[in-house]
Amino acid sequence: MKKEDIDKNLLPLTVNGEHLSPVLPPGIKNYLIDIDGTICDDIPNEEPERMATAEVYPDALATLNRWFDEGHVIFFFTSRTEEHRAVTEEWLKKHGFKYHGMLMGKPRGGNYHWIDNHLVKATRYRGKFTDLIDKEVTIQVFDDGKHE
Repeated sequence: MKKEDIDKNLLPLTVNGEHLSPVLPPGIKNYLIDIDGTICDDIPNEEPERMATAEVYPDALATLNRWFDEGHVIFFFTSRTEEHRAVTEEWLKKHGFKYHGMLMGKPRGGNYHWIDNHLVKATRYRGKFTDLIDKEVTIQVFDDGKHE
């Protein structure tokens, strides 16, 4: 799916006659992928000269391009700053990454806790990209009075 086709594929969502934010079709995921230490060598913003020569993680390239080809939405969400956009886009192009867009300026420091009105799933990268598997884990959620 091309970037310009994402909005065309969004499904309208209406609850009690009110329009809500649209959603992707069933089976299509929005992937937000970190760059440094996830798809390539971990390069800090303080050493931007290394960004152009970072070593790609081959399993990340193969997996993300397959997900793209399957119709999923691929966005990179990085702590790199806007001034690093050009070198980052050139590096992604050089290595053949297929993606829809890139969000710069993710807060640094890790320990992320994403709060959203849409379902959010998180997968911590620990050295290898593979197909995703189902695993039961304990997570923190808001106490909405519904205990499923």
